[in-house]
Amino acid sequence: MEVVDAVAKRGTCDRGRGGCVLVRDNVILSTGYVGAPKGSPHCDDVGHMMKELKHDDGTVSHHCMRTSHTEANAICQAAKNGVSVNGATCYSSMLPCASCAMLLVNSGIVKVISKGDYHGPRAAHSKEILKNAGVEVVLLNSEEVYYPNK
Repeated sequence: MEVVDAVAKRGTCDRGRGGCVLVRDNVILSTGYVGAPKGSPHCDDVGHMMKELKHDDGTVSHHCMRTSHTEANAICQAAKNGVSVNGATCYSSMLPCASCAMLLVNSGIVKVISKGDYHGPRAAHSKEILKNAGVEVVLLNSEEVYYPNK
């Protein structure tokens, strides 16, 4: 998890600096952090691209749409370099969102170890996706991870 924390420091969105490390057989395959796509401006340089999201339970949250999540970036980095992550473990700052959970499942990740739980009502959906695919989930801390401007 110290490597996850170090990778997270490279993030370019000060709202949620998260990190992800994909590992198989004690070898780091790929890393990812929160950041804008290649060639696009970063939140730290031009500000956030916020969107309001209304949930089924009536709650409202705010999300920055400028960046890609840590897990997605780690999977893309591996693919770009021709590295298979099939059978790997994902170490992350927080439990992946539902979209990233789908990407992890479809790329062959077999275990997710997270420092904290995903926030809000959508956490259950992420856990359901991972459980249905037989991915082992380990939460080192059951507290939800929150960050500014949620």
